[in-house]
Amino acid sequence: MSERDQLMKLFQKLGAGEAQAGVMADQTIKRCDQLVAERGLGRMEAMAHLLQLVTKGSQGVAPPGFEGVSKPSPFN
Repeated sequence: MSERDQLMKLFQKLGAGEAQAGVMADQTIKRCDQLVAERGLGRMEAMAHLLQLVTKGSQGVAPPGFEGVSKPSPFN
């Protein structure tokens, strides 16, 4: 089974449709290659990082650095 097929299977288990899972797999592979080139990470390390982001995101957990900025209260 190819890397793309494995990613598609994972994304489908997380609730994506087949077409959407294919796009997500392609984008994940592309981003992985970018991380390898930009940050000098090993391919396995880059993919592990991305998959960790995906799984935490699917659980509604914001990993460090992805919390966003809270808006100031209009009542202050």
